[in-house]
Amino acid sequence: MRPQRIRIVEMGARDGLQNEPTVSLADRIALIDALSQTGLAQIEAASFVSPKWVPQMAHADQLFAQIQRQPGVCYSALTPNLQGFEAARAAGVDEVAVFGAASETFSQRNINCSVAESLQRFEPVMDAARQAGMRVRGYVSCTLGCPYEGTIAPAKVADAAQALHEMGCYEISLGDTIGTGTPDRAVAMLEAVASRVPIPALALHFHDTYGQALANIAACLELGVATIDASVAGLGGCPYAPGASGNLATEDLIYLLDGLGLSHGVDLDALIQAGATICQRLGRPNGSKVALARLSQCSITT
Repeated sequence: MRPQRIRIVEMGARDGLQNEPTVSLADRIALIDALSQTGLAQIEAASFVSPKWVPQMAHADQLFAQIQRQPGVCYSALTPNLQGFEAARAAGVDEVAVFGAASETFSQRNINCSVAESLQRFEPVMDAARQAGMRVRGYVSCTLGCPYEGTIAPAKVADAAQALHEMGCYEISLGDTIGTGTPDRAVAMLEAVASRVPIPALALHFHDTYGQALANIAACLELGVATIDASVAGLGGCPYAPGASGNLATEDLIYLLDGLGLSHGVDLDALIQAGATICQRLGRPNGSKVALARLSQCSITT
């Protein structure tokens, strides 16, 4: 049954900006502060990873020290190992996330280990989080396709999601990393995962590389998923399809939810302005069709 209220996890400050060629700490902070004023309940603000590998996410500790936190907003961060978790905890992060994959080849190419080995690496993070009383969110990438293996069997996605859930992740975000999924395939994947992980513990993270993200989400909402990841202004891209769009724009998602009569608590106008401002700062086009339409009507420069 379709849920009546949707929780949106805003990914622009992390999954979005980490794909930009260059981005300043000041611009990252300004974006998070603007997003904090929109009614979003959760903002994934940074990654606690080596700046050698992801320079766009450098100085995460300084970022968390300088953002203007708003009551009721969860500020989370990606922490792939124990060192990252400890740094995130010291910085006052509200919640952390770990990530796995449904594709063996993707796991080997991305983090140089098997899916099973990647899950084992998270055990120290899970133990430390339990001791600290901190919630951990899990991501499963390549749920609807892999740049190396092509189509991924739903059972493999269910295996990875179940492992993360049993490890202690309170929520599993199912990611269509390369954005090749279509509604029937998305529903089949979700049904396979839901047979092993309760629907309330699942979230959707569908990229829009082939323009299917909203259609996939609309189809999966009918199964009861109530949490969706998206990125303001469609920030980010798909590194496996150069030049293609990647993340679903939060503005476009909200327009869909409004059309379906589903509540979400987000001020669309404030979100559009936040997206327009960061796009100006980055000198990049706005990736939200809804934002472009509204900004054109209001004669606001994007």
